[in-house]
Amino acid sequence: MNTRSLLLATLIAVGLAACSKKEEPAPAPAPAPVVDAAKEAAQKAEEAAKQAADAAKDAAGAAKEAGKEAVEATKEAGKEAVDATKDAAKDAVAAAKDAAGAAKEAGKEAVAATADATKEAADKAKAAVGK
Repeated sequence: MNTRSLLLATLIAVGLAACSKKEEPAPAPAPAPVVDAAKEAAQKAEEAAKQAADAAKDAAGAAKEAGKEAVEATKEAGKEAVDATKDAAKDAVAAAKDAAGAAKEAGKEAVAATADATKEAADKAKAAVGK
């Protein structure tokens, strides 16, 4: 039985040795397409960021220019408002002078009418007294 035990033990040992042998997995291929795609995406993102920065610069320049134009338009509108106010003031002064001249004429006419009425009243009074 000794040889049988020895033979059985040897078979078990050989079986275990064969089963426990670990195979090395094949090395994974280098993920070149993934790395290349990541590099390409990074380059595209960088270019898009540059384009966005350029667009922001252009927009800032346009806003600055629009601000300058708005200031100039405001200045021009202010000048035009001053000129219109001056013209309106001149027209108001001329109208006031005309009104004053008309009032003066009306005053002269009223004085003349009063003088005529007084003279007529005096003449009637003389006539009444002389009767």
